[in-house]
Amino acid sequence: MAEEREIPVYLFRGFLESGKTTFIMNTLQDPYFYNGERTLIIACEEGEEEYDKEILLKYNTVVVYVDEQEQLTAQFLKELDDKYCPDRVMIEYNGTWILGDTLMIVSPDEWIYVQTITTIDASTYKAYMSNMGSIMIEQYQDADMVLFNRCNENTKKSFMRSNVKAVNRRAQVLYEAAEDSEFDDSEDELPFDVNAGVIDIGDDDYGLWYIDALDNPDKYKGKTVHFKAMVYKGPGFAKNVIVPGRHAMTCCADDIAFVGFMCKGDACKDYKKKDWVYVTAQIKVEFIPAYKEKGPVLYAQKIEPAQPPKEQLVYFT
Repeated sequence: MAEEREIPVYLFRGFLESGKTTFIMNTLQDPYFYNGERTLIIACEEGEEEYDKEILLKYNTVVVYVDEQEQLTAQFLKELDDKYCPDRVMIEYNGTWILGDTLMIVSPDEWIYVQTITTIDASTYKAYMSNMGSIMIEQYQDADMVLFNRCNENTKKSFMRSNVKAVNRRAQVLYEAAEDSEFDDSEDELPFDVNAGVIDIGDDDYGLWYIDALDNPDKYKGKTVHFKAMVYKGPGFAKNVIVPGRHAMTCCADDIAFVGFMCKGDACKDYKKKDWVYVTAQIKVEFIPAYKEKGPVLYAQKIEPAQPPKEQLVYFT
């Protein structure tokens, strides 16, 4: 009886010249990745960086170029599978093509999508977000890993990481220096002191703090924070529970959501929905059904009325 095949598929996304080809070539040559397997690369665009024919031969790899999205049919991919019998597939997707579920649906049953990697040129990221934010976000909102390359000492890692985490909490975010291919997972210094007796969160820093606390709740466990927020109180909330937070915009006016953490305590009883308040609270890490996991929960020490900030929207900068 023939053994059932399972072909891992790695999907690489990103705009033209974002470093997809270079990253794929480096991955092929990684001794932890290559062990003699037959690799099929489906390249959906051709940039300045070309695949090195000698390296492809050495690492048992063939490249098939696709010029039009309409070519990616079930029949076409099945023909590639039959012709090359790959042990794994790497797809360098065209950055201007909408992905959706089409590619997964038409792929052979044996192809198992195991990882989506998005590469981004850090030097152009802010300009792309300013001019075509929704298209940029589409590149990484479902990615397993986001690699910002061409980083330097002026790269705003916190800005980039917060934008990614705002729409895709599970993504691993890595950085690569412009002069080498070494990964760096360190972050910029935060604009507030996490070791202070009371961590004072400025109005402009709420977005950074929210994402960092959401992603690293244990960093804030047992600590006290002070910040300005708007009160949200749902119809099913207990009298002593509110969610103080802010409205956040991830890319455009159509993508605005209220972001905040549950807050408990007698001080919460005096405030209603849309009130602006100063919150001083201790953070605990607890399982909350709304989170579907453990996360930050605020225990109010003091809540006081406040005036709305000059800029009421939060940007993850």
